[in-house]
Amino acid sequence: MKVIVVANVEQEEEIMSKNTNPEVELVFLKSFPESGAHEISDAFFFLTGNEVGAGMEFFTEKPVFINSVLETLEQKKLPINFSRINGWPGFLQRQTWEVASNKKSISAKIFESLGWNVVFVKDEPGLVAARVVSMIINESFFALGEGVSTMEEINLAMKLGTNYPYGPFEWQEKIGLQNIYQLLHILSEKDKRYSVSPLLETRYLELTSSAKN
Repeated sequence: MKVIVVANVEQEEEIMSKNTNPEVELVFLKSFPESGAHEISDAFFFLTGNEVGAGMEFFTEKPVFINSVLETLEQKKLPINFSRINGWPGFLQRQTWEVASNKKSISAKIFESLGWNVVFVKDEPGLVAARVVSMIINESFFALGEGVSTMEEINLAMKLGTNYPYGPFEWQEKIGLQNIYQLLHILSEKDKRYSVSPLLETRYLELTSSAKN
């Protein structure tokens, strides 16, 4: 089996750290493949988030997995052979990948061939793990804003107490504040539990303001 993976350097490194069936050929590309690629590959992973759109009509026959944490398959109005995964930094190296798919049986066969664990989840913003991590980060910003503790102490407490690989603020640095803010903002429209902490929103506005200047 041959699988094309469009990924940046960090994403490629995370995937290469996983145990993958040696009989599967992973072809890593930095940009959108030529139109003929659909004829020579069995599946596609588009992870950088910039590919979905023009040219997707060439990939309507093979399983396609896209990095789309915020937008659902329904919102994107993609063909039925497309599935969503979480390609945020730190999530691709996880033992189990979350997948939202309209073709679960076909998607399951691809992951079985790769030798990767998969769990199918609802086609909702954030899937599952990103929701949980974003909520933890948000609560940590609440605690920091209220003077409960320092960033360093909160990071250490979470790693020691939950055996997480990263503390909340380390996760935020790795994932990107903009990603966290956007997901929380989307989720809070239907569930106020995800309302963005004042400090996190202030940091986000500072970040976007500096980016414009």
